[in-house]
Amino acid sequence: MNIAPLTPKGFRDIKPNIAQKRRAAINQIVSILENYGFEPIETPTVEFAQTLQGKYGEEERLIYQFEDRGGRKLALRYDLTVPLARYVATYNPTLPFRRYQIGQVFRGENPQKGRFREFTQFDFDTVGSADPQEDALILAVAINSLKQLGFQKTVMLINDRANFADLSIEVVRAIDKLYKIGEEGVIQELVAGGLAQTQAQEVVEKVKSQKPTPNLEQIFKLLQEKYNLAENVDFKFDPTLARGLDYYTGVIFEAKPDGDPTSLTIGSGGRYDNLIGTFSKKSIPAVGFSFGLDRLLEVLKFSP
Repeated sequence: MNIAPLTPKGFRDIKPNIAQKRRAAINQIVSILENYGFEPIETPTVEFAQTLQGKYGEEERLIYQFEDRGGRKLALRYDLTVPLARYVATYNPTLPFRRYQIGQVFRGENPQKGRFREFTQFDFDTVGSADPQEDALILAVAINSLKQLGFQKTVMLINDRANFADLSIEVVRAIDKLYKIGEEGVIQELVAGGLAQTQAQEVVEKVKSQKPTPNLEQIFKLLQEKYNLAENVDFKFDPTLARGLDYYTGVIFEAKPDGDPTSLTIGSGGRYDNLIGTFSKKSIPAVGFSFGLDRLLEVLKFSP
């Protein structure tokens, strides 16, 4: 009896019924994006390793890196955001530049529910403006896309990295794990990182007591008045939301399908005003959102 070869752990085939659902979901989101003036681009699956290095913090260890026959150090893309930053620095598109992209990304982590080592991201970003109206646009498009797909109970959790301005990046990374390991787990991680027990407890309590920044208040007002979205129904301030990637600089957000902060995140993003500048001499602000297509479909009651 012939036995077909297996796929590597964390990599899998997509069967027709799932591929059809993926395509149907993508088409619905694309129709909304193009109505708002977003246009598609594509970037290579392989980048020079140095393009990706130094952008993801402790997550950098998950990048697949290798050398080609010429000894050049290459890497499989970890996400679609850093390649977008390189693209903008390379081609200098007319700003503001609103783009979307669907593509495979690769992370050398243990496979988990709704997440594989190769998975599909669906990103959309607006580049070239620091105006809070662009943040509100990205959030409104993300929320309305989820509603269009049938996620009527989704709540977008929102915070501002400015609320962590006086904290080290190591502390921010620990806070980012609050819903995964719990408050006690975060405190113990902070203690292991060098803080005294009382200091760690004070940090967590301080974070939990933060209020929306003036920037967030302006964004919330736009979401309500311009896009008819309701606070604490469609979106909600979450002072403990941190987002672990180092390149975020301002507003950050995560979509929860049932409003429960401990649920799987089906999409996330934020503002990253300094990332493009690492590839060029220009300071170019940007903000974007990314759907994890596999997690999206896992909870999607949707028929093509």
